Amino acid sequence: MRFYTRQHRHYCGIDLHARMMYLCVLDASGAVLLHKNIRSCPEEFLAAVASFRDDLVVGVECIFTWYWLADLCSEENIPFVLGHALYMKAIHGGKAKNDKIDALKIATLLRGGMMPMAYVYPRGMRSTRDLLRRRLYLVRKRGQLLAHIQNTHHQYNRPEPTRKIIYKANREGLVDHFHDPFVRKSIAIDLELVEHYDRLIRELELDLVRTAKVDDPQTFFRLSSVPGIGKILAMTLLYEIHDIARFPRVQEFASYARLVKCAKESSGKRLGTGGAKIGNVHLKWALSEAAVLFLHGNLRDQRFLQRLRQKHGRAKALSILAHKLGRTVYYMLQRQTAFDMNKFLTT
Repeated sequence: MRFYTRQHRHYCGIDLHARMMYLCVLDASGAVLLHKNIRSCPEEFLAAVASFRDDLVVGVECIFTWYWLADLCSEENIPFVLGHALYMKAIHGGKAKNDKIDALKIATLLRGGMMPMAYVYPRGMRSTRDLLRRRLYLVRKRGQLLAHIQNTHHQYNRPEPTRKIIYKANREGLVDHFHDPFVRKSIAIDLELVEHYDRLIRELELDLVRTAKVDDPQTFFRLSSVPGIGKILAMTLLYEIHDIARFPRVQEFASYARLVKCAKESSGKRLGTGGAKIGNVHLKWALSEAAVLFLHGNLRDQRFLQRLRQKHGRAKALSILAHKLGRTVYYMLQRQTAFDMNKFLTT
């Protein structure tokens, strides 16, 4: 957890919503200079803080509506701090809670150097990252349709398809497996939607790969050198990490990628682990997928996993491998080197 500790003359805390935003401006002594509810509009925001622009910092809790405000502050040269929503317990733990109180608490945290910071992703690559996340949503929707086709075969005790229906050529004749006209119609709808998703995903992936080769081609190909990391996983790592320099230590990167469990201790007593949902779920997914694909067709890697299984058990072995891959990715990007299998297996 990192806190914003810079000192300013004015601190603006904002409880931001889609249509409205509640502003609270404090001076260096903590006196309230402004407490006002306005529309979520650039013109109204700039007009409200015009009197306090001399050494002003703006703080907002990290919710889905922060993009436009971060871009506006960047254009206006106003320091912008994005508060980590899960760390901001002072907002959620009060006896009374409303927009006015929340704005005051955010400004107070900012002034006191206790504002837990989230990463303000720059505008340049942010939309590509969001589009890549949207692709994952489409892939999961397609997977649900394919699963429904499989489940329908089980419901009516029909012979299962002999080949993987994720491929278009293997879906021919699936409707003919059923006799009821409404079931046939249901399967036909699923197949038509799957074909539509296939086309959308294929076109989207082509655009994303072309964009990645322009945004940061060296990092893209460097990540692709890791066995098990193809174009999609390489793009996910590239856009979710963005700049490896924002992680001073590999431990911070592993924590952000949800590859480690954080201990909770008090008075020398271990109270279990916590923070399982704090971090980047997309990095966790990408590195976990890479750990599984890393083993395909590689006997040396499989023997390496077998040694982990014997020592730690089957369930934990893949998690350890994902953690090791995460550390490897960190050092590859930091040192700007390609993947080295011999070094991976011996360290």
